[in-house]
Amino acid sequence: MKLLRRLFPAIGSRLVIAVPYLWLLCLFLIPFVIVFKISLSQVTIAMPPYMPVFGLEDGVSGFLEKLRGLSLENYVWLFGDPLYINAYLSSLYIAAVSTLLTLLVGYPLAYGMARAPANLRPLLLMMVILPFWTSFLIRVYAWIGILKPEGLLNQFLFFLGVIDEPLIILNTTRAVYIGIVYSYLPFMVLPLYATLEKMDYSLIEAAEDLGCTRLSAFWKITFPLSLPGIVAGCMLVFIPAVGEFVIPDLLGGPRTLMIGKTLWSEFFSNRDWPVASAVAIVLLMILVLPIVYFQRTQARAREQA
Repeated sequence: MKLLRRLFPAIGSRLVIAVPYLWLLCLFLIPFVIVFKISLSQVTIAMPPYMPVFGLEDGVSGFLEKLRGLSLENYVWLFGDPLYINAYLSSLYIAAVSTLLTLLVGYPLAYGMARAPANLRPLLLMMVILPFWTSFLIRVYAWIGILKPEGLLNQFLFFLGVIDEPLIILNTTRAVYIGIVYSYLPFMVLPLYATLEKMDYSLIEAAEDLGCTRLSAFWKITFPLSLPGIVAGCMLVFIPAVGEFVIPDLLGGPRTLMIGKTLWSEFFSNRDWPVASAVAIVLLMILVLPIVYFQRTQARAREQA
């Protein structure tokens, strides 16, 4: 009996650990391998529009023959075409600027929520989460009616007498910034609020008693202690913003170049699945490698501390 009691907790703990690994295997690793295999194939007029296609009926000889047909030509083409390079650089730039703007807007909101009375915090938190109850596509599409030349924003500015002619915001990069900041603001506010809400504000009072101004106490105490929330919020905004498709397509217009739109065009307009898969693999590497490096750096810093 004692042996069984010792074995079952060990097996149970291993099963608990195996569940997330199985989840990652099914929803990340296997799809990644499939997309990577397609990126090494050649485009063809067929269904699916690429070759070689591995099948169990091919046998070992057929598998080896099709394996020799895989090549890195799509990646060579990808890095040799300025369109894809400019799309990557433009996406990274737009995502970085949007993340910074989201942080500048979200930090005061999260700080105000954390310093609000305890009975008001659930209501404020609900107001931040409330936009998720509406479809993402509808929320983005609504901004067309706000930002177009005869839209609500220009009408309001005309009413105030601020402008004499309508502002051209729709189908520009500024509209993309507005759409990303609005759509991903909760992803910035929530981790910041979770960090700031747990902070011991008696440290601020102690700093002020020792002669610090409120601004100095904020930069020396509040801001450093909120860095984990800032990093988490920036990651949650930057990563999906790089590959965003809906916002630049609806608000940015045809002139806005982002890798999400390029990827969609290759898959559905050009039907070049191998090149599109190569675009997706490179995008994944651009996003994953810095995150892994950052996590290892943070782990080393915690070990040294």
